[in-house]
Amino acid sequence: METRRFFRGGDITILANIIGGFIVILVGTALLPTVATQVGVAQADGNVTGAADTLVGLTTLFFALAIATSAIGIAAQGLRNSGLI
Repeated sequence: METRRFFRGGDITILANIIGGFIVILVGTALLPTVATQVGVAQADGNVTGAADTLVGLTTLFFALAIATSAIGIAAQGLRNSGLI
């Protein structure tokens, strides 16, 4: 008797990459306001001045870029595994 499989091994890997990418995007965007708030608190504290204050201000930007880069990387890996790239 032949059993039918709905997913092949490669399909499950592609699906796992897609789900992982969505989880990274959801968690990252959910944490973005918290990161921005804490950066604002750190800057308003007055203990950080000069170049350090500039770098602390850029923390939110770096966090958002990390989320976008990881999402693009996961999507590219999924497309590469599926043979589209």
